[in-house]
Amino acid sequence: MNPTQLSRELRTARTPDLNRRRWIIGLSLLGVALGQIVTLYQTGIIKHLPDPPVGPFDSDKVDASDYAYKRLDTPDAAGMIITYGLTTALAAAGGKGRALNKPWLPLAMGVKIFSDVLTNMKLAQEEWAENKALCFYCQLANAASIASLALAVPEAVRAAKNLQKGTGANSVAQV
Repeated sequence: MNPTQLSRELRTARTPDLNRRRWIIGLSLLGVALGQIVTLYQTGIIKHLPDPPVGPFDSDKVDASDYAYKRLDTPDAAGMIITYGLTTALAAAGGKGRALNKPWLPLAMGVKIFSDVLTNMKLAQEEWAENKALCFYCQLANAASIASLALAVPEAVRAAKNLQKGTGANSVAQV
């Protein structure tokens, strides 16, 4: 796609798919920010993660536990930054008609977000099983992923239909 056209479309076009993608970008960047906050704690830059006064939250306990450091010799929140950054890039890629012109992009984004939701649910189960507490920041990121999945579905479904029909079968006006 022409970079000038892409810039204009991403910044100014108003379509339901682009509006949902913008929400996904915002939610993904929230996930990045949450990962950054927890990484600051997990690497000793900050000494405490405040939690809401209600709920099963003890972020300090969870994010300092073996659970949080057992994969790849790395604090787990550093991985949050990478995964939510990748989702941001997938949501930002392509113009307003990408479900028609590049259907693999919304499909890849949908699969990525679905995978994140499944992974996050499994990690939340492990987090609870090992700590009898939850990390507030991680669960907020989980909620962002679930919302992102709901937002991604319409474009992914349209992209899948376009792939079945052949990418030239529908007009960009439907997007």
